[in-house]
Amino acid sequence: MYTSRMKPDDFELLTQELRRHQAYLAEAQRLSHTGSFGWKPATGEIVWSDETYRIFEYDRAEKPTLSMLFQRIHPQDRALAQQVIDGVSRITDFEHEYRLVMPSGAIKHIHVRAHALPDLSGNIEVVGAVTDITERKTTEEMVRRLIEAGILGIFFANVEGEIVEANQTFLQMLQYGRQDLVSGRLRWADLTPAEWRERDERSMAEFLATGFFQAYEKEYFRKDGSRVPVVVGGAWFRSANEGVVFVLDLSEQKRAEEKIREQEMEFRQMLELSPQQVAVFGPGGERLYANRVALDYIGLSLEEWRQTPGSFFSSQSFAHPDDRERAARTFFEGARSGDSAYDLELRLRKPDGNYRWFLVRFNPLREEKGQIARWYVALTDIEDRKQAEDTLRRENIALREEIDKASMFEEIVGTSPALKSTLSRISKVAPSDSTVLITGETGTGKELVARAIHRRSNRASRAFVSVNCAAVPGGLIASELFGHEKGAFTGAAQQRLGRFELATGGTIFLDEVGELPAETQVALLRVLQEHEFERVGGTRPIRADIRVIAATNRDLQAAISAGSFRSDLFYRLHVFPIEIPALRERKEDIPLLVEYFIDRYARKAGKRFRSVEKKTLQVLQSYPWPGNIRELQNVIERSVIVCETASFSVDESWLSHKRSETNAESQLYLSEKVAAQEREMIEAALRECQGRVSGPSGAAAKLGIARSTLESKIRSLKINKNRFRA
Repeated sequence: MYTSRMKPDDFELLTQELRRHQAYLAEAQRLSHTGSFGWKPATGEIVWSDETYRIFEYDRAEKPTLSMLFQRIHPQDRALAQQVIDGVSRITDFEHEYRLVMPSGAIKHIHVRAHALPDLSGNIEVVGAVTDITERKTTEEMVRRLIEAGILGIFFANVEGEIVEANQTFLQMLQYGRQDLVSGRLRWADLTPAEWRERDERSMAEFLATGFFQAYEKEYFRKDGSRVPVVVGGAWFRSANEGVVFVLDLSEQKRAEEKIREQEMEFRQMLELSPQQVAVFGPGGERLYANRVALDYIGLSLEEWRQTPGSFFSSQSFAHPDDRERAARTFFEGARSGDSAYDLELRLRKPDGNYRWFLVRFNPLREEKGQIARWYVALTDIEDRKQAEDTLRRENIALREEIDKASMFEEIVGTSPALKSTLSRISKVAPSDSTVLITGETGTGKELVARAIHRRSNRASRAFVSVNCAAVPGGLIASELFGHEKGAFTGAAQQRLGRFELATGGTIFLDEVGELPAETQVALLRVLQEHEFERVGGTRPIRADIRVIAATNRDLQAAISAGSFRSDLFYRLHVFPIEIPALRERKEDIPLLVEYFIDRYARKAGKRFRSVEKKTLQVLQSYPWPGNIRELQNVIERSVIVCETASFSVDESWLSHKRSETNAESQLYLSEKVAAQEREMIEAALRECQGRVSGPSGAAAKLGIARSTLESKIRSLKINKNRFRA
């Protein structure tokens, strides 16, 4: 009847009010994480609010069932939930906590509070609320773990400041027992020294106003009256009218800090007594500290030095004006690149205005985030070293000038009288076209002399062709020198130009000329006499406009006596003889040669040597050098590779071993010389006998030895007798 008397407008207003109240309720449930539900056991009908759907993470379109509920409840909590459902008819009110397992695997904690009442039909209907308490449970678990860990002291205090509960860690920290807590004698304020109480009062006001207070350091009294440094922080539970306070004992930290302070004092005392200059700068080069040695050097006190305007590299700094820009660039590039340490050399001013050189090493101290907090700088006086380097540099310049003067002939280095005589002969013969015969031991630089003659001749702009006669097989040397025509011999598939044609207009250098076979000697004699030659297999003479320079380390007069070298060829080559002195005959040139080879190989290796050890130089000058300059060159190159110091040195064992073998080497050289002469005599006899060994006209009869003896020598000397047969 009431409804029938309502006006449409009144009904609309009532509907709007109801919707508004429902919206308020829904928002309140969302904010409090509390959903509502209704359940009719008789029919199985279940009704959930929107927040309940969100808690259980089901879609609003799904109609809730007990099966859906049990699908979410943790397996270990399902028995309790089933027990509650089964006892609904006997229990009016019930309250329980359950865990939910969500589809993602996450665990939720819920608190369910419900009430059972009969409906109008007399059937039981259950209505209740479900609250998501996961956050609270997580906090409780964290507090529980903190309490069990024994790291933090924890106590609970009421608004009157009484400590109502505390963990064992807190009690042990202050040397109290649990009976002291039960007796009610412990009060927060009584544990605090007087100087800290004002700070505690501010924290208490913050506690009550905001529900927590920021952590700060203070002290507590122990039971015996001693003090313990702590840091405290806490939160206030308004519902319980109590607060929880967390207490961290700082005793170990304070002891460590005190130890660090003591060590810093000791370290500073050590720095004060150190003979090395030490300074500390800020991240931007601000002056912070300098030890006594550094301050005495610049003539200022620590405060005066700190108050000097500018940073380490500013215009007011003590660095030399010429060094400031370079030093500042190095400093800031090092800071920007994150280098752990670096050093540089610069000059620093003394009170009298003079400067000295220092090696300055920068070491950064970084904060946890990697930012530079300090620069520790150590300065080492290197003035004496710099002066020594300057003196050495001047000496090197003078030595280089001396080398330049002595090196007028390219790589022929030296100023000894023996070498000067040789260089004088080179200067005289070079402009002419005369044939030159260069003699000397192996490794003395015969090819260098030949090249020097060519470069100072009128043919310098034309080719310089070098041929090692000993390196070409005897059967091929003629083709190598004079070329061959197509089909001249097996394998001659096409015409080939020889070295003489390639050197036309220039110079040909015949190294080891004493090794030429007899038939090639004849062809060479023709070139020297007639200035023409023919290719192997050719019939047309070719004009030879060539200067011939020959070289040998053999005794050609002995070879002539043995019949292995033509005397007429010797005299054609011996127009202008030049004998190169052995290195042992020009020991005064060894320092120049050592410096020359060090410079060459050090540049290749990217190294730099400031000096040569005196002992090394003495050893090099006392060694006989059987391998001459080539041997010296190899020793220097090897030493440059292995030497790691700024002062060049040579391993003396490399030379002493060779010195001990000098006699053996001399004997070996003599035996080799005898063998060479035997070989030449046998080959000459075989050539005249056209390869025949035995018989009245054989080589054995010609040499006056038995056939078997000659055969044995031919085998031991590895002579191919077949190449002499017609």
